[in-house]
Amino acid sequence: MIGEENYGEGSSREHAAMEPRFLGGKAIIVKSFARIHETNLKKTGMLPLTFSNTEDYDKIREDDRIDLDVNEIKPGESVKMTLNHSDGTTETIMLMHTMNEQQIKWFLHGSALNMMSGN
Repeated sequence: MIGEENYGEGSSREHAAMEPRFLGGKAIIVKSFARIHETNLKKTGMLPLTFSNTEDYDKIREDDRIDLDVNEIKPGESVKMTLNHSDGTTETIMLMHTMNEQQIKWFLHGSALNMMSGN
């Protein structure tokens, strides 16, 4: 999912974090997050990412296929996003995250609850 500024602001933050995961989502990529919403996304196993350069948002086309290189995601390191445009061209965009070791484990297990239950 791609969004703009202060993504997740509002009163139903928990549902807003659970629904993308329920629909099969893995990552939310935005210019900025509402603070509490970003934490809720992490707990539900979603990967909250922000653009290193907010102007890169404008490079995304409606029919792009997106690849995220998260196989070896680590705290403090950027994530590479590749935009595969329908005309056959590609662009690489760098994204940031604020996840620590524990939160990365939540992501790898599908959620904090999955990790605690041993799934």
